[in-house]
Amino acid sequence: MAPCQLRERGLDRQPGRWFVEGLGPLEIRGEGSVGRLLIAHGAGAGQQSPYMSDLRDALARQGVQTLAIEFSYMQRMQQEEKRIPPPRIDRLVEELSHWCDILTQPQGGTPWLGGKSMGGRVASLLAARNGAAGLILCGYPFHPPAKPEKLRLAHWPGIDCPTLVVQGSRDPFGTREEVENYSLGKRACIHWLEDGDHDWKPRRKSGRTQIDLIEEGAAAIATYMREQARVD
Repeated sequence: MAPCQLRERGLDRQPGRWFVEGLGPLEIRGEGSVGRLLIAHGAGAGQQSPYMSDLRDALARQGVQTLAIEFSYMQRMQQEEKRIPPPRIDRLVEELSHWCDILTQPQGGTPWLGGKSMGGRVASLLAARNGAAGLILCGYPFHPPAKPEKLRLAHWPGIDCPTLVVQGSRDPFGTREEVENYSLGKRACIHWLEDGDHDWKPRRKSGRTQIDLIEEGAAAIATYMREQARVD
């Protein structure tokens, strides 16, 4: 359907799966009593990956409505059933910007932005450029694995909105020991998932499971969004 039809029929606020002309699929989960989150996927797996699906379900149970989009390269990857690398990050920022234009409503209709890994990086770049109601970054790629000197923080001084990073303490893209030495600004908070990796999987000896950490992460996100709504 055309973007205008999505808004006119109120489908941009209803749980369901729609296909938006010129952009691709949009899947909405949850009722949104706490807030709405436009969420992007990581580089190698789309919204139907077990992690993304479980996270969106957990967020729905916490009252956060997720609006999940697929970047065009991921759509092509799924159609052709072969691995395709993501394009330049600025192209993904423009794609997410187009989705924001469609899903932002004139009166109090601005969703928070966020995503997993690369998707979170894209959201943060867009927030630094255009502003945002808030950011939720799940497994933020502070640097490539084993390359801590190549930080992806140059745009962070331009982020001026509430920002929550939910990060596994063992994440090779930014461990607790590394990230605690970064200057992330006054509006950024971090919730650490103990023993989690980039996909929030803990080691067996921790006594916890990935689902446990996903539920904890979703609860932390809902709590943060609720608290920020009170502040605003």
